[in-house]
Amino acid sequence: MGASFEDLITEAVAVPVAGWDFSWFDGRATEQRPSWGYARLVADRMAAATVALDVQTGGGEVLATVPKPPALLVATDSWRPNLPVAARHLRPLGASVVEAANGPALPFRDAVFDLVVSRHPVRTLWDEIARVLRPGGTFLSQQIGAGTNRELSEAMLGPLPGSDPRHPEQLADAARAAGLTVLDVREERLRVEFFDVAAVTYFLRKVVWTVPGFEVEAYLPRLRAVHDRIRAEGVFISFAKRVLIEARKGS
Repeated sequence: MGASFEDLITEAVAVPVAGWDFSWFDGRATEQRPSWGYARLVADRMAAATVALDVQTGGGEVLATVPKPPALLVATDSWRPNLPVAARHLRPLGASVVEAANGPALPFRDAVFDLVVSRHPVRTLWDEIARVLRPGGTFLSQQIGAGTNRELSEAMLGPLPGSDPRHPEQLADAARAAGLTVLDVREERLRVEFFDVAAVTYFLRKVVWTVPGFEVEAYLPRLRAVHDRIRAEGVFISFAKRVLIEARKGS
């Protein structure tokens, strides 16, 4: 029969959510990865940079994989529990970690960085990114695409409206409106599988934009319905979308 609904919920609630280490999901959930390999692209761009910034780094897990960091490397995050996690991961790279809100401004001078990167930002400050980039500098980002995990969101919230500003063409328009030249923009749809309700619950606690304001107690009836569905079908399937965008500031 496996663990009970109550035991699975208790287990999921006990797991810390700081940082972006998803190893707890091993054997409990899977997600396809985009074909472009964001971490590899970041490593390539960092090797050619001299002063670089990672915006909304989370726990610094992706940035920490860079084999050849630039001479000056800075990372920001807005959630205080992430800061010591990021500092620990990024210390070997000599990076500085700065607490910075997701708006309205980045706490840096104009034209400081020749590279800015950001993976899954909650909010992209296009005008601010353009401001802190040096002429000729580039911005590389993997964004959460429109309708990501809609199946999971609707399992918790019911039917949702279709409007979402995170389509590739809208992201490209936002970059151009900030004065950047778009070099590349592409999207992929990726299969996500959850094998127990603990994985669903932990995901919703950690990836907060899936169900804004998610609290376990308030969603217990919906979580139980998902639990019953997984017991009957063996898996809950959702689909994520990722958008890669790279843009350059003119000289």
